Amino acid sequence: MLLIERPVRLHRPLMVVTVAMTVLAAVAVVGLFTDPRELVGGPIWSKAAKFAVSIAVYTATLAGMLSLLPKARRWGWWMGTVVAACLVVEMALIIGQTIVRGRRLHFNFATASDRFIHNQMATAIYLLWAATLVVAVLLSCQRLPDRPQATAVRAGLFLALTGMALGMLMFAPTPEQRAVLDAGGKPAVVGSHSIGAPEDGPGLPLTGWSTAGGDLRIAHFAGLHALQLLPLLAFGLAALSRRVPVLRPPLVRRRLIRIAALEYLGLIAVLTWQALRGQPLLRPDGATLLAVGALVVTAVGAGALALRRSPGRPQPSQ
Repeated sequence: MLLIERPVRLHRPLMVVTVAMTVLAAVAVVGLFTDPRELVGGPIWSKAAKFAVSIAVYTATLAGMLSLLPKARRWGWWMGTVVAACLVVEMALIIGQTIVRGRRLHFNFATASDRFIHNQMATAIYLLWAATLVVAVLLSCQRLPDRPQATAVRAGLFLALTGMALGMLMFAPTPEQRAVLDAGGKPAVVGSHSIGAPEDGPGLPLTGWSTAGGDLRIAHFAGLHALQLLPLLAFGLAALSRRVPVLRPPLVRRRLIRIAALEYLGLIAVLTWQALRGQPLLRPDGATLLAVGALVVTAVGAGALALRRSPGRPQPSQ
C-alpha cells in the first residue's frame, strides 16, 4: 500500500500488535459461531472481531508510514509505541468487559466498575489520538522523496484524525439521557452511536450500522480508513502512470490526490450530517442525495481540469 522502495525496518511494537490482532480476529470469528451469548442486540464476540481487524489494519499502515521518516525517527518510534500500547489497553478492556464480564463497554456508567473501565478506555483513545497527531506533524514537517506519496500519507493521517475526533460525538448524552441528568439522576448509559433509533435495533450485516436511524460510526469508520485508501490511491496512480502518459508527472498525481482528499473530507461531512439527522445510510433523503451528487460533480470536474493542465500535455494554441 505504501510506496517503499528501500529496505526498511518496520516499527516492531506496532507489528507485534498487528500479528496479535490478526490471531485474535481469527479467534473472535470462531467465537461468533460457537458462543451463543449476545450483548446489546448482537453476538458477544462481534465487537472484539471488528476491533481486532480494524486495529490490525491500522497498526500495519502506521508502521509503514513511520518507516518513511527521514528524520526524528526516535520521536516516531515513541509515538508508534504509545499507539501500540493504547490499542493493547483498548482491546484488553473490550475482552475483559464484554467477553469475560458480559457487560457493555462503551457509554456504560451503570456501576462504579463499569464507569472506571469506560473512563480508562476513553483515556486510551485520547492518548491514541494525540500520538497519531504527533506522527502526522512529523510526516508533514519533513520532505519525503516521493511527493504524491507524501501528499497521500499526510492527507490520510489528517482525515483519520478527523474520523477519530468525530467518534467523540458519540459520548454526548442523548436527549433522553440529558433529561435524566438535568433532573439529578444517574442514567446507566451516557452516549450513543445511534441517532433516533435504539442501539440494539436492526443493523446492516457485519458492521451493525443502524438501518432504523442515523449512526455516527459510519463517518467515524470512513475517516479512519482514509489512512489506507489515499496511500492506495497513490499506489494505483503510480502503477497507471506506466501506461497512461498524462499521469506520469508527479504534479498531476499530487493534484488528483489532493482533490480526492478534499472530496473525501466532504463525504465525511455528509455522512456525519446524515447521521445527526437520524437518517439511515441506505435511506437518504433528497438533501443527502443532492450533497452526494455535488461531491461527484465537483470531483469529476476538478479531476478533468487537473488532467487537462498536465505539464506533459500539449496546450491549445492561443
